[in-house]
Amino acid sequence: MEAVFDVEASATLTEGDRNRLLARVGPRVVAVSQDARGQARNRELALRRLAARIADALAEPLPRRPTRPTRASRERRLEQKRRKAERKRTRRPPPGDH
Repeated sequence: MEAVFDVEASATLTEGDRNRLLARVGPRVVAVSQDARGQARNRELALRRLAARIADALAEPLPRRPTRPTRASRERRLEQKRRKAERKRTRRPPPGDH
């Protein structure tokens, strides 16, 4: 069983929802089900999948909230830098040696 939703022909969608669906899933949303033995059950499953797919496409992502590094992570980073600089400093030849 195949359930199809025509985004452009839908009278129930607002203009913003229609544009969001077109951008995310295209002009047609399709869901298929061949899991059950009966046609009615497959139709029900396909319609549920179609509804879920449309709901997922219409969901707006949460805005990202910028975070700052913790004090411990800053200290770890600076400590690693110090260790790396010290390691490189010990690899240099002595100052009077050319």
